[in-house]
Parts: sequence; C-alpha cells; structure tokens
Amino acid sequence: MRNTWGRWLLITVLLLSLCLATVAGWVIRDLPLARSVVDLTIEPGTTVRGIAQLSVDSGVEVNPSLLYWFMRLSGQSRLLRAGSYEIKAGDSAWDLLQKISRGQESLQTLVLVEGWTFRQFRAALDRSEHLQHQTRGQTDEAVMALLGRPGQAPEGRFFPDTYAHGKGDSDVRILSRAMKAMDRQLANAWQARAERMELTSAEQALILASIVEKETGKASDRRMIASVFHNRLRVGMPLQTDPTVIYGMGDAFDGNLRRRDLQTDHPWNTYTRKGLPPTPIAMPGKAALLAAVQPERSEAFYFVARGDGSSAFSANLEDHNAAVDRYQRRRNPSSATP
Repeated sequence: MRNTWGRWLLITVLLLSLCLATVAGWVIRDLPLARSVVDLTIEPGTTVRGIAQLSVDSGVEVNPSLLYWFMRLSGQSRLLRAGSYEIKAGDSAWDLLQKISRGQESLQTLVLVEGWTFRQFRAALDRSEHLQHQTRGQTDEAVMALLGRPGQAPEGRFFPDTYAHGKGDSDVRILSRAMKAMDRQLANAWQARAERMELTSAEQALILASIVEKETGKASDRRMIASVFHNRLRVGMPLQTDPTVIYGMGDAFDGNLRRRDLQTDHPWNTYTRKGLPPTPIAMPGKAALLAAVQPERSEAFYFVARGDGSSAFSANLEDHNAAVDRYQRRRNPSSATP
C-alpha cells in the first residue's frame, strides 16, 4: 500500500513539476531576453540544455532552466541548428527559438575583387573580425596543403565573388568555397571554349584569363585584348604585357615600371620570354575566363590605353606607334612600351 502511495506521490510531483515548467516556460515566451545585441554561436553537437546555458552565458537575461524547458516543450527542440545568431534588443524567447530552428544566421560578407592577388585575398581574410583565423601566419604552401592541393601555386585558384558567412566561421572554409567556385567556373568556361584558339588546357586558360583581367580597363574590350594575346601566341611573338612583369617583381615594384625592369629576365617577364607565364597573376572573374577561351576574331597584335579606360587596337607596329603617339607619348613622353 505504501509503495502504491509512494508511486502516486512521485507521479504527482513529476506532473506538477512538468506543469510548472510548462507554465514558466510559456511565461517567458514573449518577454524580452536582452537589452542590447547578443551574439550567439552554437557549435555542432550542442545539446538543447547546452544551447540554453550558452544563450545565458552570451548575454541573454533569463534563467537557463526556464529557457531549456521552453525549447523542449515547444516541439522544435530537434530542429535547433548550429550557427551564428544575433539576438537583438527586445527579442523574445520565441524569436530566439525561431531563429535557431530555422537557421536564420546573422551573416557577414567577404568580398573578393576581380584582379586581386592571393596576397590581397589573404589580407582581406586576416582583416575580418568575424572569422576564425586558422591560416594566419602560415605560408602559402601550407595553406594550399591544408586545402588539399599540396604543391599547387595558389595564385588565380580562387574565384572573386561575395561570400556570406556566419560569425565564427573559419577562413579555411572561405578559402575552400572560393577554390571550389573557381574550379566550377574554369570547368564551365573551358567546356564553352571556341573551336579555334591557341590554348591547349584549362590551366592555360586560367593563366591567360588572369592577364586579360589585369589588362582590361573597359569590359567591352576583354575579348579583343584576349584576341591580341591569342594572335601573338599563334605566331610565337612575346606577349609583352606589363602586369606579368610587375607580378614577377613582387615587392621590388615601387609603382613605376622602368625599361630596365622590362629587360630583367624572370619567369613572369613576357618581354624576355615567349609564351604564357608559369602561373596566373591574379584572380580572374567569369567575364575574363570566358574572354580567354572565346577571343574576338581579329588581326590585332597591339593595343594601347586611350586614357579613358578603353584601348585602341592595331594590326601592325606602324599603326600601333601612331596610336601610342596619339594616346600616350603626347600625355607622357616616357610611356613608350609596346
């Protein structure tokens, strides 16, 4: 008899506790949780109780047990997702639950600009206050090994775009996404290549696209600029493009490209060496990739900047020199590069 009464008493206590927890949980349903913005980062595998406690530790002003029971009794506890969330001033427990169950993360963005070098990409990553910096201080070689590409040069391997990410995401994840995006874009461009052109591999297309990216001042000129380089490759003429020389100079470049720089041999000097350089020199965008594999059909072998972002194209050296006189030498007597 005593055992029966004991069991009923235990059941009664449990039911009463559950009812009280339910009432208390729904009492906080619409009450404000914070008086200022709270950043909440939930790691994969965190339990419901852990999420409740983490919320309080991050700045939410509520009893963690009440928040836990509210989440459990809401029927959505199995839907809670890892991620980075922003709890705004005045948000309620219901608002928090909806954000976490729907995965409505507070996202930041990182913009990779067309024509940036890998050094500039890494500097942008390092400046981001919302990323975990797992690659900071590592060599480029170590970073590529971390990404599963040991021995591959990093230049040009990452697609310039805007990448949204949660607070606390790692820079490795951004690097990996940008690398895979470039793989896709390059594969698509190579598949769409013209039947007649001077490139024999997607790797060559990536290299030429990076040069086209750096040489283009006006978008409508891209395919003509690519045409000039295709024509030069066809006849075995040096590409003679300043951006490759500048890239190869590295830190030695002081902003002023001199004649002696054009005459100093190194692997990226396309004045002293024929053909494409050994690696890309920047991150080309989609338009540059397509221009490299779909060049305009032309007889142009030369081009010179007009000074307004566009270029003047010539089929022979005589016409090119006249264009240089018109657009460059009159404005700057020292600029006489081919």
